[in-house]
Amino acid sequence: MTVSQLAKRSGLSRTAILYYERSALLKPALRTGSNYRTYSEVEVKRLEQICLYRSVGVRLRDIRLMLSAPETKVASLLKRRLQELQREIAQLRGHQQLILKLLRGKNLRRTKNMTKEKWVSIMKAAGFSEADMHRWHRTFEHSSPEEHEKFLEYLHIPEAEIRSIRKWSAKANEN
Repeated sequence: MTVSQLAKRSGLSRTAILYYERSALLKPALRTGSNYRTYSEVEVKRLEQICLYRSVGVRLRDIRLMLSAPETKVASLLKRRLQELQREIAQLRGHQQLILKLLRGKNLRRTKNMTKEKWVSIMKAAGFSEADMHRWHRTFEHSSPEEHEKFLEYLHIPEAEIRSIRKWSAKANEN
């Protein structure tokens, strides 16, 4: 089957198939005399495995290892991903609890003097690292871009800085 047929069958874009090929995860079974890529059922099964691993957030470099590793190594990499997910979930639960706490507090909504500096100090006091705050912005931008912008304005952040924050937040979500 051709790259377009493989893309259609897998529900991926042609570009995604070619990206996996450039990333050394997938390669065509052979090339025709006209240099067209052709894929067999072996590559279809390999692509299904790649898609399964990607669906649970496994990094491409780990997928590359998993596709050629013994089962014990695959299990080890999957356990590591599970631990990463457990940490992320715990962190998100912490974020959720902090936001609920902030929403219950009357000061957040009524404070006209809330600033970026005050907000950052609150987040740090709650245990947020710089990476946590960046992830918080990315999540906020991804889930509710308009509300994210309003919140940044609420913190009296200059317009140019708001554009910058929203730009890297949105860009980070594309990766």
